[in-house]
Amino acid sequence: MITAFVLLNVARDKVNEVAEELVNMEGVAEVHSVAGRYDLVAVIRVHTNDHLADLVTEHIRHIEGITHSETLIGFRVYSHFDLGRLFSVGMD
Repeated sequence: MITAFVLLNVARDKVNEVAEELVNMEGVAEVHSVAGRYDLVAVIRVHTNDHLADLVTEHIRHIEGITHSETLIGFRVYSHFDLGRLFSVGMD
């Protein structure tokens, strides 16, 4: 499972609209409204790099209201919870 975080700047009047559009896309696990340099953080969980590339460049990039994005790809998870196991249920 590939995890990525897409950090987004969004036009002020479009934050809720963009968040709703993102969360309804296949591969977008969560969308967080955040304070600070960015407006939204989308958590992506997909099976292949190709799926990630397609989601970011062909779908997320074309959402009206997004003014800037930065994508971070996760290498390892350090956690007290085994989230990877939870998300892999039924994926055999």
